[in-house]
Amino acid sequence: MTLPTLTLNDGFTIPALGFGTYPLVGAEGAAAVRSALDTGYRLLDSAVNYENEGVVGRAARDWLVESGSGRDELTVQTKLPGRHHDYERALASGYESVARLGLDRIDVLMIHWPNPVTGRYREAWRALVELRERGVVRSVGVSNFTPRLLEEIIDDSGVVPVVNQVELHPYFPQEELLEVHARHGIVTEAWSPLGKRQAPYGEPVIVAAAARLGVTPAQVILRWHLERGTVPLPKSATPSRQAENLAVDSFALLPEEVAAITALGREDGRLFDGDPERHEEM
Repeated sequence: MTLPTLTLNDGFTIPALGFGTYPLVGAEGAAAVRSALDTGYRLLDSAVNYENEGVVGRAARDWLVESGSGRDELTVQTKLPGRHHDYERALASGYESVARLGLDRIDVLMIHWPNPVTGRYREAWRALVELRERGVVRSVGVSNFTPRLLEEIIDDSGVVPVVNQVELHPYFPQEELLEVHARHGIVTEAWSPLGKRQAPYGEPVIVAAAARLGVTPAQVILRWHLERGTVPLPKSATPSRQAENLAVDSFALLPEEVAAITALGREDGRLFDGDPERHEEM
């Protein structure tokens, strides 16, 4: 299976659907990541705070060797934690992530949370840009940034993030943020793309679309992401579910179905009290 790709604003490309690795750890986690790679995923998403960079790197290295695939066929991304926002500490953290992954580079390194109360995201961003200049990182992005915070780091550095990974699912469709991303050429990645425990599998529009297409409600939601140009990062340790989540490129939703699913958004749609303007992540 060959997934479509999206071109980043720095010219590199990433798969249009990725594999989320939180909270996959240990031998079972490594097996789940390897299963995802064998199934066809080519974008792996990790973070320092997931405590699984070593697991992800081990699975990636083994797969590269055993499959005979080239390094450029795989995109591995990770995230800088809030406690490393100091410029020098952020530089060191990037090198530490490369070492834990055991790869030649990080394909996409992001700031995990902006932590605006602490207020050091601008220097953290400048450190990521420096890591890119040194060749430690291929592309640099952010996660959980609001429009205001995006404008601040762009104005401060002159560098536009390639991606912004945010909470995004039918109950929280992030329409305003997607418009800002489109203006800047920022690709949107979606964590918790199905909505976790609040997944809207029983919503009539999703049930009807699944019945029309002969697919599952989860596949309808993942296809909704692709139709909107966002990159979903579903996580599953179950091989059959991994394959199901990946098999969403052979059908399409009707424009009115996409619009109706987007219209499911609601004011209390967040999964937890994680407003990036207030929430602090260590």
